[in-house]
Amino acid sequence: MDRSITRRDFFDGVALTAGVAALGAVAGCGAGRGEPGVIGTSALEVPEGMRFPPALTGSQGNTAAALSVPHAMRDDRFWQYAGTPEATGENYDLVVVGGGISGVSAAFEWLRRDPDARILILDNHDEIGGHARRNEFQPQGRKGPLIGYGGSQSIEAPSVWTPEGKDLLRRLGVDVKKFGKYFDQELYTRLGMSDSVMCDKETFAGDRLIRYTPGIKAERWVAELPIAERAKKDLLMLYQNPPDWFPGLGQEAKQERLAGLTYSDFLLKVCKVHPEVERFLRTQSSDEWAYDTRAFGAIDAWGSADGWDYPGFQGLGLDRDKPSRFNSPSMKKKWSADDAYIHHFPEGNQALVRMMLGRMIPGFSSSVDMDGITTASFDYGRLDLPVNAVRFRLSSPVVSVSNDGSPDTATTVTVGYFDGHKIRTVRAGAAVMACWNMVIPYLTPELPTAQKQAMRQAVKLPLLYAMVQLRNWEAWRKVGVNHVRWTGAYWCVSELDYPVSMPGYACPQDPSEPINVHMIATPCQSELGPSDGAIAGRHVLIKTDFSFMEYSIRDQLARLLGAGGFDPARDIEAITVNRWGHGYAPEYCRPWNAFYPDGPFPADVARRRFGRIAIANSDSVPAAYADAAITAAYRAVRELRA
Repeated sequence: MDRSITRRDFFDGVALTAGVAALGAVAGCGAGRGEPGVIGTSALEVPEGMRFPPALTGSQGNTAAALSVPHAMRDDRFWQYAGTPEATGENYDLVVVGGGISGVSAAFEWLRRDPDARILILDNHDEIGGHARRNEFQPQGRKGPLIGYGGSQSIEAPSVWTPEGKDLLRRLGVDVKKFGKYFDQELYTRLGMSDSVMCDKETFAGDRLIRYTPGIKAERWVAELPIAERAKKDLLMLYQNPPDWFPGLGQEAKQERLAGLTYSDFLLKVCKVHPEVERFLRTQSSDEWAYDTRAFGAIDAWGSADGWDYPGFQGLGLDRDKPSRFNSPSMKKKWSADDAYIHHFPEGNQALVRMMLGRMIPGFSSSVDMDGITTASFDYGRLDLPVNAVRFRLSSPVVSVSNDGSPDTATTVTVGYFDGHKIRTVRAGAAVMACWNMVIPYLTPELPTAQKQAMRQAVKLPLLYAMVQLRNWEAWRKVGVNHVRWTGAYWCVSELDYPVSMPGYACPQDPSEPINVHMIATPCQSELGPSDGAIAGRHVLIKTDFSFMEYSIRDQLARLLGAGGFDPARDIEAITVNRWGHGYAPEYCRPWNAFYPDGPFPADVARRRFGRIAIANSDSVPAAYADAAITAAYRAVRELRA
């Protein structure tokens, strides 16, 4: 526990909260970030003073450097110190605010419609892709880097992706069928490893690991739980023979009753189970929704239930051939999907961003196809060259976007951004806002009041994705687990990285090899509901420094794997914590959104075009999925080119 990790990033969320001193922190990629990171072998060249972003360890993502200017604007302490904007003289056909999946997709689609267009993408982070971030390590004893993902994870359920999402995959040459060969679905089971749950000391009397070995009967693993005997009986009842909790009601009435409850309320108030049953099941929803079952709707728990993850609904006799009209939009969409969860690049969906940028920016990537993108070389020095038709400007937070004249007649926009020293402005024929909805009213205060109010309802959920690079994974094999849900500890999931190999890149297949461990934390204070809980959790997160996160990672892995001989001081070689204080886009769901499913929906108002300014981003859908972000980008481009 006491061994320090080199290349640490001590830049925590409190570092830049006082006054305009914060503004200087974005002067260049990585400014003020502790010890320098190692430049990865996949870097051809990076600008002077900038490190290769995927190789940065410590605290990454929504760092204080990335958020200092937006927070200063939010707190009304930016413009009084910012000085007079200076024009760069640059003119573009399109400026995109936000370089995540939605923003880059908007640029890619605009260029398809107008191959001669000049486009500028501006982003406040030090890396391309927004939440689609790549983490890269250089462990000893391995040829080439060990690659992981720091955000947008997978092409989930591609069979039901939106038409726009499928169009982009087709244009990039992504054949999702190939993942059936690239993703080794049997690796961990061949080694005798299984899913599990850690009944942790934060929840119960002490730590006890429960393995869900293949074919195990519920009676066996429930008997091992450190819960009261009555709780064990209640839990078995939920799994094996729950009654009809709403006798005499029809299908629609039962679904409406569920729509008014969270899953925790369903367990405690309807099923009246022992409180320890609810505590055992509480974190089931955390990794997928970024909040636990105190905020997760019972109707969506029923929609997710196969009798395992969310037990207790079998006796209701509800028709499972179709979703309820009260189910959340993404659940309705995926209802009939039967895709395995295997459509995953080692770097997650940043692969899609890199393929797009490699096609738009000459020399950025040595490969732009599905089979070569993971092992390609990337030249960050090519991103913002004046000769390029498409330019990507990192660490450049946008501070103003305005129509030049009345929105009804304007033909151009002016966009201002902070370059680390002063405000610079550029002109363009149009702008796509692919940043967070919550930020847009500060950038474009002339928006109609109703639109700004609708935008502020998109309260993103905080989320932490940690990648922990281990010397080997012998302890995991000895303990016999590859995925662990924790019932109450800070990190709710610990799992070995997905076993996916691409041409030229081999995933770790032998426990003696180095490997990445993925860990998830969800700071939302779920008892307050998704929106209020997200805000409260974000306030806690910004005061949580990296040292606590590092300690809690070491502590939980030591508790989990100690019986297998794991020593955190010896076996943990690097940690990257991807902090997404503004993470998942909030999806409309019951019981929190009484207007759903009948409407009207705030997003319909929030995404209205405003003169030569259109709104993309996943908030405008809203849904926290890559294809939603792509669809929003296509829509914004259509509106501006209509």
